[in-house]
Amino acid sequence: MSNGVSNDKQAVDPKKQSSNRMVAGMCVAFVGGMVGMAYAAVPLYAMFCQITGYGGTTQRVEQYSDKILDREITVRFDANVSGGLPWDFKPVARDVQIKIGETKQIHYTATNVFDTPTQGRATFNVTPEIAGAYFNKVECFCFTDTTLKPGETLDMPVVFFVDPEIVNVPEMKGVKTITLSYTFFPIAGEKPVAVAPKVDGEAKNVNSDGKAGG
Repeated sequence: MSNGVSNDKQAVDPKKQSSNRMVAGMCVAFVGGMVGMAYAAVPLYAMFCQITGYGGTTQRVEQYSDKILDREITVRFDANVSGGLPWDFKPVARDVQIKIGETKQIHYTATNVFDTPTQGRATFNVTPEIAGAYFNKVECFCFTDTTLKPGETLDMPVVFFVDPEIVNVPEMKGVKTITLSYTFFPIAGEKPVAVAPKVDGEAKNVNSDGKAGG
């Protein structure tokens, strides 16, 4: 009788093992899928913002506007540097007044004030946020890895126009100014740089490990 019980267990064990392998495989597939979704979330979110203008994200287009309205709007330009990136970053002109639908080119400049090459990447947004869906950029330096040599200054053009459809947006009826803002961040791996107090009339740059940089 004991032999019968033993034989039954031996007959059942392979089924349990197969079931366990199936469950383990499903778990691995689930975890892999979640990891894949996590990596895909960033580009998908960026794509969503690009299409909808969510969060003040501007639109990227390949052609100029074919319609210009007899109505003007002021576009202001803001520049910021974060994470200790040692750059002097600014717009050449603080604002421009253009006709809605008119294609316009403006310029930012960035200067590396540190004594070694540094790298940065810019993000951007538009305010009011709802205007992002109607602010079209034909040429832009955003999301591009940029390296500047010590003391180097780079001209950064932006070509854009405001979509004439913006006049049909009820929330934009009373808005006469749009602000385009860029922020440069150090690329991952770069050590943040801070400017120490002036010594003998000269400022010394200090990186994150506390060493003077010039």
